Amino acid sequence: MARDRRGGGRRGKSGRSGGSIDQLPWQQVKNTYPAFELLNPEQMDQLHATSMRILSEAGIRVMGENVMGIFEAAGAIVDRETKTIRIDESIIKEALKTVPAEFTLTGRNQDKRITLGGNNVTFGLVAGPPNVHDCVGGRRAGNLIDYQNFIKLAHHFNAIHLIGNQVTAPLELPANNRHLDTYLANITYADLSFHCSAIGRGRALDGINMMAISRGQTPEEMKDDPGVITIISVNSPRLFDDAMGDGLIAMAEYGQPVTVTPFTLMGAMTPVTLPAALAQQNAEALFGVVLTQLVNPGTPVMYGSFTSNVDMRSGAPAFGTPENAKANIVGGQLARRYGIPYRTSNANASNAVDLQAAYETMMATWGAVLGGANTVYHAAGWLEGGLTASYEKFILDVEIIQNMIEFLKPMKFDTDELGFDAIQSVPTGGHFFGAEHTMARYETAFYRPLLSDWQNYENWEAAGAKDALSRATGLWQQALHDYEEPAMDPAVREELDAYVARRKEEIGSGEP
Repeated sequence: MARDRRGGGRRGKSGRSGGSIDQLPWQQVKNTYPAFELLNPEQMDQLHATSMRILSEAGIRVMGENVMGIFEAAGAIVDRETKTIRIDESIIKEALKTVPAEFTLTGRNQDKRITLGGNNVTFGLVAGPPNVHDCVGGRRAGNLIDYQNFIKLAHHFNAIHLIGNQVTAPLELPANNRHLDTYLANITYADLSFHCSAIGRGRALDGINMMAISRGQTPEEMKDDPGVITIISVNSPRLFDDAMGDGLIAMAEYGQPVTVTPFTLMGAMTPVTLPAALAQQNAEALFGVVLTQLVNPGTPVMYGSFTSNVDMRSGAPAFGTPENAKANIVGGQLARRYGIPYRTSNANASNAVDLQAAYETMMATWGAVLGGANTVYHAAGWLEGGLTASYEKFILDVEIIQNMIEFLKPMKFDTDELGFDAIQSVPTGGHFFGAEHTMARYETAFYRPLLSDWQNYENWEAAGAKDALSRATGLWQQALHDYEEPAMDPAVREELDAYVARRKEEIGSGEP
């Protein structure tokens, strides 16, 4: 029998009803607007056909014998000498029949269960940077203290639905077992679901096992109610490494969701043209999607899009570009064509929390939302092209996310909202400040910003003339001060600590 130890905890310190930081309440966000379609049906057919040619003629190179064996059993052409797999459209069509159109993800707090797919939208914490920056301590190497702080911020702010895979790498810890410390931080300092690492089978299983412990369950009991998710990053162009293959297989065997995301930069990992990049992205993503279903039909899987371009003068990655926004939109069209939940990102390439960081992030966010994204990954804290997790950028991003959440909220539309009586009640040339219609709504009429300052110049100057960057510094400091750790059964914490200690000993002895 499963042990029911799913601690509730707080939904973040603050909400509209109180707290030192005014923010939106925890919610499952819905995008009820029609998704934007950049390509017409004929162009989509051409894109699909090119992707099928890539898979059946050019093929995907894989490094794992187990992956080759799985595809060979499904009827694919496997060249073991070149380690290349070629699959035709019939294999893809058959696999797509078992892909769930949507699925749920539950951390140790059932009240924060999220649904991925359909018209649901979720926003995730930045993942992967080796560095950290804030305006107090400057730029520094990733470390466990900063890692824990970001998890606390993700728990405190209701706009964040999902923790990414290592918001920053704690570089002072051994590379072969630091994932255990980050998983423990995810589960201890927040009650959200998280992305676990799929670099090898062991790291994926550790994430599954630790989430199961936190929920008072066995991994087998979690198969029908997933708790963790992972990202498989295809090594574009057309290379699927063995560690990622092992991680994907482990996740699929336990019914935990997999997001297959090619990292396709036009001019570097793909041809320089957007249609070619999208065709390659589509082929690589579908290859991973098919693998999940060959391992375990019905495994939840997401179609990942991370296509942008490079700066042709320097070769450096660029994000938040018009091409990136278009790719976000077309990626959504492709995901819907195949009936797969959709993940993309809203990255930027700025080296500082400045105007560039703001407009590139907003550009990419619009592309993601217009494209019908179900998960916007790296949505809060991404800076320096993904090399730095930024405290101030996190706050800026929460403001952007909250603005988007309010934009997506359906407009109430009835006789009272149309306000004819209110319009008639105010004399011509008058004002509505004191009107009954206004007074009944003045506290809730409009979105109240987290970061923006709407005072006039004189009042702003008298209050210290703080710009958005300095206000962001104050907000993350206040949030950490106000943070309250979600409750956890001491027996669960003891079991988690014991698991981490045992696995570190096993990893140190050479076990996977």
